Amino acid sequence: MSVVIRLARAGTKKRPVYHVVVADSRFPRDGRFIERLGHFNPLLPKDNETRLKLDMDKVKSWLAKGAQPSDRVSRFLDAAGVVKRAARNNPEKALPRKERKANAEAAATASAAAASAAKSAAAAAAAAAKK
Repeated sequence: MSVVIRLARAGTKKRPVYHVVVADSRFPRDGRFIERLGHFNPLLPKDNETRLKLDMDKVKSWLAKGAQPSDRVSRFLDAAGVVKRAARNNPEKALPRKERKANAEAAATASAAAASAAKSAAAAAAAAAKK
């Protein structure tokens, strides 16, 4: 059984509030959970201290038992200094769309040129083998 620490949505339509819960990974997002660890209200300003409330003792005990935090929860725990989150690197996303498209086209033409060069080299080798 893999146990995860994740967010479960609560609140009303267009007014989300999330509970930070420990649940079996096979259970639905808003379904059954093992224990509630806190809550998160994304509608409050980022500097508001009631935006995120976690019971850190329970979080640490679940992490010691092997529970895996979701990406968003690991961001919260990294900000609190509990768990170090691995840095992600997606250099393609940083490029503007036009540059990404131009790079993709250049890569496609380069691979097509390499494929045609390999094909012609293979044909030349086959011709030399026949002689």
